Amino acid sequence: MRHEYHLLQQQDANERSQAPAGSRRKSNSKVVANNLRFSFFCLVVSASLLIFLFLAYTDSFHPIVDTIAGKLGYHEKTYAVVIDAGSTGSRVLAFEFHRGYLDGRLVLDYELYKHSKPGLSAFADKPQEGAATIDKLLQEARNVIPKEKMATTPLVLKATAGLRLLKPEQAEGLLQACRDLFEKSGFLVNDQSVEIMDGTDEGIFSWFTINFLLGKLNGRNTVAALDLGGGSTQVTFAPKDISQTPLYKNFMHKVPTVNSHVDVFTTSYLGAGLMAVRHAVFTNGAQEGQTKLTSECVNSIVKDKLFRYGTEQFYISGKENPKATAENPEVDYEQCAAIVRKKLLPTLSPKPVTLKQHEISAFSYFFDRAIETGLVDPFQGGETTVGQFITRSREVCADANTDQPFMCVDLTFIAVLLEEGYGLKPKTPLKLYKKIDGHEISWALGCAYSILTSNKSSQL
Repeated sequence: MRHEYHLLQQQDANERSQAPAGSRRKSNSKVVANNLRFSFFCLVVSASLLIFLFLAYTDSFHPIVDTIAGKLGYHEKTYAVVIDAGSTGSRVLAFEFHRGYLDGRLVLDYELYKHSKPGLSAFADKPQEGAATIDKLLQEARNVIPKEKMATTPLVLKATAGLRLLKPEQAEGLLQACRDLFEKSGFLVNDQSVEIMDGTDEGIFSWFTINFLLGKLNGRNTVAALDLGGGSTQVTFAPKDISQTPLYKNFMHKVPTVNSHVDVFTTSYLGAGLMAVRHAVFTNGAQEGQTKLTSECVNSIVKDKLFRYGTEQFYISGKENPKATAENPEVDYEQCAAIVRKKLLPTLSPKPVTLKQHEISAFSYFFDRAIETGLVDPFQGGETTVGQFITRSREVCADANTDQPFMCVDLTFIAVLLEEGYGLKPKTPLKLYKKIDGHEISWALGCAYSILTSNKSSQL
């Protein structure tokens, strides 16, 4: 009996020492809830860090950080001035950049764009007068570059096809006059600041500019660039598979981007610029030195229209043809196109046979002729097709228009160039730009970026 009483006492003591069953359940639930809250907190922190790190390496995040840094006064401005001495005119572009706060990339803030006509090549025998036109453009740049920054702001002049087509002594006379001007300019210059630019660089810088402004430099789907000048034209793109086209081998170049590089094909076709082809077509079958010319690519109602090419002047009239009548004096399109093919196609080597695989952006004279004939909006640019260029060229050649006497030959040239020269289908879309986000489409931007990011920039 005593033993049973002892066991009951011990059991009672044990039961008193244990928490009630409901109390134990509440305690366990509280621990689990605390663990879940801590785990959730860790998950949120980890996800936030991952999102931040992801954004830090995406282009969309950089502008946000840069805007904040700029408002806090962390931006240091960098400047460059580029003179584009083209065949039909000269242009000054003064660029203002800042360095990206996260990765040091150059970010374009502002640019000045001013131009003058005619081009330097028109002063082949008057180099001082040519340099004077450049001096006026330099004054425009001085108005926007802070005085305290001028001595550290690189200044370059790059001449294109207009000077390439001059006699060597004429070109050198113009270049030396500009060098003398640059020495007294107050900007940062060296022995290479004034030169004739290689057509390859012209193509690469144009490609860089368009992809830089479109934000595509670090992507795999870069845009092909078609630049049409007066004396030459350039084609530049990043081939999707270089092994497809062994003929590209000698035309490939590595183009540095922010953190890497892109392998691009580029070539410049000297003599395939718009003014050069005009000259070749107009002088087809003419005697050397002849200045009064008739052309199958000009409407017969056009008489003695002035055409300047370099230092030469020609007076162009339309030629009668079997298709023209008194009521409808149209150009024989096929006859005109045959002459264009004869003069143009031999200059296009190698052909950009895989260009059609890419999204294509075209500018310069491509844009100008498109807006002048209503293919795209004159202010915004837009998209057209190769086929629309072909159709419009036929329409213009069938229209007797003395206000645009050379539009028939220009559009016929562009149509033949795109379809037969570059191998593009009529349905191929073309994006035509003059500006993107207010910035000019010009090789000058790519040139400025190259100068400021190269290892030699500090010595320029």
